[in-house]
Amino acid sequence: MENIIPHKFNIGKTERAGLKNHDTVLLWFTGLSGSGKSTIANALETELYHKKIHTYILDGDTIRKGLNGNLGFSEEDRSENIRRIAEVANLMLDAGLVVMASFISPYREDREQVKRIVGYTKMIEIFINTPIETCEIRDVKGLYEKARKGEIKNFTGVDAPYEAPLAPDIEIDTTKMSINEAVNLILIKISSKIEIRN
Repeated sequence: MENIIPHKFNIGKTERAGLKNHDTVLLWFTGLSGSGKSTIANALETELYHKKIHTYILDGDTIRKGLNGNLGFSEEDRSENIRRIAEVANLMLDAGLVVMASFISPYREDREQVKRIVGYTKMIEIFINTPIETCEIRDVKGLYEKARKGEIKNFTGVDAPYEAPLAPDIEIDTTKMSINEAVNLILIKISSKIEIRN
């Protein structure tokens, strides 16, 4: 924008990351509702906490209740939801945090936009590729049942599409891998991005 000129501050991303003794990365969990995104992100954050890594989880329900409370579930609103989350994640990376974002994020172009915003080397795309049949069985919130009855419109996997990642950095099927196995796999992957001290 023409009249917006960012102020140049003395302390930046490099200094903040140095203070925390680790680099930053965005771990983007994508997959259907009930696939296990938030469960794995939660378990991963616990492990990182014990390793003295400064983290924050951005979760769909939390963001929808606050920052993006004015958005619905149309394709346009879903895209704006993800764009705003990407901008928040980028600020958190600048603050020196390892950020875990757990969002269905059904459209490839939206996930690509996240990479453009935070930087391609700063995002690891984690596809929780749990079959929809399993997601429906787990349906603790009753959302799939409501969607099947037509009580919820534009529900991903039922009457709205999910565009699976074509080349995710990590792919996890929770019917074949335990939570601990998934966490260990992610830890191995991100060890090249941040220095994890035991």
